[in-house]
Amino acid sequence: MKNTKIIATIWPATNNEEKVIELYNAGINVIRFNFSHANYEEAGRNIELIKRLNKEGKTNLSLLLDTKGPEIRTGDLVEKNTYEAGEVFKVYVDPSKELTEKALFCDYPYLIEDIEVGGSINIDSGLMNVEVLEKLEDCVLVKALNAAVIGNRRHINLPGVRLKLPGITEKDVWDIEFAIKNDFAFIAASFIRSAANVQEIRDLFAKHNCDTIKIISKIENEEGIENIDEVIGASDGVMVARGDLGIEVPIQKLAIYQKEIVEKCNKKGKIVITATHLLETMIDNPFPTRAESSDVFNAVLQKCDSLMLSGETAIGKFPIEAVKMMTSLINEAETVVDYDFADFEYKNSNEKVIEKKELLKGAIMAADRLNAKAMIIMTRSGRLAKLASNFRPNVPVFAFAPTEQVVRNINLNYGIYPAVLSTWEDYNCTKNLDDAIELLLANGSVTKEDKIVVINNIRRGNQEISSTEIINLKEY
Repeated sequence: MKNTKIIATIWPATNNEEKVIELYNAGINVIRFNFSHANYEEAGRNIELIKRLNKEGKTNLSLLLDTKGPEIRTGDLVEKNTYEAGEVFKVYVDPSKELTEKALFCDYPYLIEDIEVGGSINIDSGLMNVEVLEKLEDCVLVKALNAAVIGNRRHINLPGVRLKLPGITEKDVWDIEFAIKNDFAFIAASFIRSAANVQEIRDLFAKHNCDTIKIISKIENEEGIENIDEVIGASDGVMVARGDLGIEVPIQKLAIYQKEIVEKCNKKGKIVITATHLLETMIDNPFPTRAESSDVFNAVLQKCDSLMLSGETAIGKFPIEAVKMMTSLINEAETVVDYDFADFEYKNSNEKVIEKKELLKGAIMAADRLNAKAMIIMTRSGRLAKLASNFRPNVPVFAFAPTEQVVRNINLNYGIYPAVLSTWEDYNCTKNLDDAIELLLANGSVTKEDKIVVINNIRRGNQEISSTEIINLKEY
């Protein structure tokens, strides 16, 4: 069983029942809806499909909505523009300007004010780089640094510019409200640059009395890197979104930033996801490159919680093969990773949380030393399972919870295999554990010959106290 989770993007290549089941059986844990392209009608059909499959026990998938975010784009063109290296042209911020002589429109209204002469503008996800030669009254004069063909509504990156943009746009608000109505477990918030951007989303949650969705902040530019500590602190998790980030920062620094972000998240006990271009060539080919296989391997070695597939499963020719390949690479990498149960930071943890961390660490180390087949965690809120995940356990951790929402929220955490215990009875800890063990025996996850370590609660008066128990199942 792999411990590192997989997020797969659903869209034309995989938006039917057969493919969703195949994706799940191949190893995915979370379905991503990319709302840079998704629409409510199509997304709604896929959401109902996944919920039904979950209810029928054919899948156990959580839903993640990826916002479009405050993007900057070019405007509409009558036909594509072809540029040669060294060609000089204008970039306007006034949409009423006629785009003659290969001029382009940029929908960032502060372009002239914020860009510096000598600065760079990246167009169409880095397909064309231009240098700013001069700032004029209604445009900037730029020089193409390479040949390219540019079409309508192409993405623009402004490396090094502190953007005067909101954390979430009007469209993002609509999309997040859609996520709230449809029981999503996670929001992947694009272009997060500060803790204030995260707070904008939390304020929207509060407006709708939503306290269940977890915020995954996508780091995609230099400002996000500069404020990474405050962003991690404000978020439930972080995604290293290497597509835009690789355009916004010097490419030679990208791997360094990835490593640093993963380490910081691990230390803080926050979910961390590595995304973009992991198996990119499998969009068109049935096999990845050697470099891609090494990329996945190294991401696992860095101890991230999850890896994400984008175009590979959304529009690719080999979506199931891509997931199977990633699962295989993860399984192989996990055999050589040194999961040393390193302490994560206790700063700002209250006494109760510190006590639970110490209890969990001891249980996880005991499971390892006693060659236990698995751990069971009985958790009402999911908090115990999340804390256990941060220690990167070597044995699978089966987390049983009373509600679907709790299960969906811990589906991204490393090493946690969550399930709803439909027979859960509050204050009946012994019966709940008995039922959980029976389920694992019935589905073959453990046998009567196995030893397991259990984190459960015991009743003492009006209090429930977390405890550790080592169980030889043949004696149970």
